[in-house]
Amino acid sequence: MPKTLYATLKALPGQRETLRGLLTALAKDVRAEPGCERFKVYTLASDPDLFHVEETYRDDAAFAAHMATEHGKVFNQTITPLVEGGGSEVVFLDAVI
Repeated sequence: MPKTLYATLKALPGQRETLRGLLTALAKDVRAEPGCERFKVYTLASDPDLFHVEETYRDDAAFAAHMATEHGKVFNQTITPLVEGGGSEVVFLDAVI
């Protein structure tokens, strides 16, 4: 069963472009993971400092492998001083249809 989630990140003042660049680089790495089915980054139309990332992995094992990647760990450490709350807010989803 696929593992789907979304994450939101709010850039601190003056950090939007830095965060955008980090997310762009992360997307390249995550999309190359064998279990990644979707990794899409958006900004909120009414607030470009708020980023929304939609992710789907083949299954729980693929998600676990994603969480163990070095590029993911480096990203999460790097964004600490750049985003509100020091990290992303993650919401897991279950498909309805």
